[in-house]
Amino acid sequence: MPGSAAKVRITERQQRELQELVSGRTTPVRLMQRATIVLQAFAGVDNADIARAIGLGPDAVGLWRRRWAKVWPRLTVFECVEKQTDLRRAIAAVLGDKPRSGNPGRFTPEQITRILALACEPPEKSGRPITHWTNAELADEAKKQGIVPSISASQVGRYLREAELQPHRSRYWLNTKEKDPAQFQAKVEEVCDCYVAAPSWYAEENTHTICTDEMTGIQALERIAPTLPMGMGQTECREFEYERHGTLTLIGNFHVVTGELVAPSLGPTRTEADFVQHVAQTVSTDPEASWVFVVDNLNIHASEGLVKHVAQSCEIEQELGKKRQSRRAEVASNAASVSVGQEPSRALRVLAQTHLVAQPN
Repeated sequence: MPGSAAKVRITERQQRELQELVSGRTTPVRLMQRATIVLQAFAGVDNADIARAIGLGPDAVGLWRRRWAKVWPRLTVFECVEKQTDLRRAIAAVLGDKPRSGNPGRFTPEQITRILALACEPPEKSGRPITHWTNAELADEAKKQGIVPSISASQVGRYLREAELQPHRSRYWLNTKEKDPAQFQAKVEEVCDCYVAAPSWYAEENTHTICTDEMTGIQALERIAPTLPMGMGQTECREFEYERHGTLTLIGNFHVVTGELVAPSLGPTRTEADFVQHVAQTVSTDPEASWVFVVDNLNIHASEGLVKHVAQSCEIEQELGKKRQSRRAEVASNAASVSVGQEPSRALRVLAQTHLVAQPN
C-alpha cells in the first residue's frame, strides 16, 4: 500500500558506484536494472513508476528496495574500512542473485572421480591410438568402460575445468642428473641467490647478471620469390616454397635486471671457441663493469679456453694447471673474486665453475 516502501539511503561513494554500474557498457542487464531501482528509490520515485521505467513488476522493485535497506548499515561500515574496488564488488554482490540449488546432478561423486582418474591415465592404457585425451574421447571411453551410461563431451570438459585438469596439454621437464639431494639443493640455492642479489649488484657494484643459453638448429630459409604486398581486397601473399641455407646457432644473453637481450651471437656452430668469443663480445659492451654469467652444464661453458680467457681478462698470472685437474677450478674461483675496485684494469666478475652456477641438472 502507499507509504509502505522500504526507505533507501546511500552514501556519496555508493551513489557513484551505482551510477557507474548503470552507465557501464559491460554491466549485466539485471545488475543495471537493480542499480537503477536503488538510485530511483533514493530520489523518491514510487515503485510503480520505477517498475514502468525499467520494465519490471512492482513486486520486484519492492524486493530490491528491501534488500538494499537491509544490508545498507553493514555496507556503510564496509565502505569505511575497504578500498574502492572492494566496495564495488560488495555492491555487485548485494544486487546479485543468491546461489540456487539447480537441478540434481545426474552423476554421482564416484562416477565423476572415475572420469577424472581416467583423464589422468595415458590413452594407450585404454587402447586408444592417441597421445592426449580430448573431451570427446574421454566421454566415449567413460561410456565404453561402463562408468556412465551416457555423458556429453561438454560435460566432461566442465568436470575437467573444475578439477583444473588439462589432459590435452603438456610441457617439457628436465630431470636432474645430480644424485645427491644436498648437492642439488646447494646448486639450486646458488642460482636463486644469484638472481636475488642481481638488482643490488647492478645498482651498487655496476655488475651485470646475464642468463646465457643457446638455440641450435635454426633453419636459414629463403623464399624463392619476393612477398607480394597487400592490396584492396587482398592480403599479403608470401611465397610457399623456399631454399635451404643450412642451420644456424643463436647464443643469447638475457639481462636478469633490465630484461634486455645483450649482444646475441649468430653463427653456424656452437663450439668452445664460439662461446669464448661470445663472452668476449658480451663483455666488450661494457668493459669497465663486472659480469656474472649464469649458464647450464654444457661442456663449452666450463672449457679450457673459457678459463684461459677469464684468467687473461682478469690478469691472473698463476699457473692454470692441466685440463680436468682441480687446479683449474681453483684458478677460476680466484677469477670469480675479482671485482671492479681491484688491481686488474679490466675486471671481469665471473661465477667460476659455471656448471655449479647453472640450472642444476
